[in-house]
Amino acid sequence: MNKNYRDDFPLLRQKTQSGKPLIYLDSSVTSQKPQCVIDAITHYYQYENANIHRGVYELSERATQLYEKK
Repeated sequence: MNKNYRDDFPLLRQKTQSGKPLIYLDSSVTSQKPQCVIDAITHYYQYENANIHRGVYELSERATQLYEKK
């Protein structure tokens, strides 16, 4: 299997001004996220975002279930 892991990370699909693939080495401060993580976070903020363990309303209960899901 010859998978190019750069394809999973949108930021790393970029090229530098000289046309070479972008290399990101500052990962001790900010790590890049793969597209699947970006999609999951976006979905959560669009459809599931609520306080967990606090509310007795449907959205809060759903957020709590997602948080506690293993």
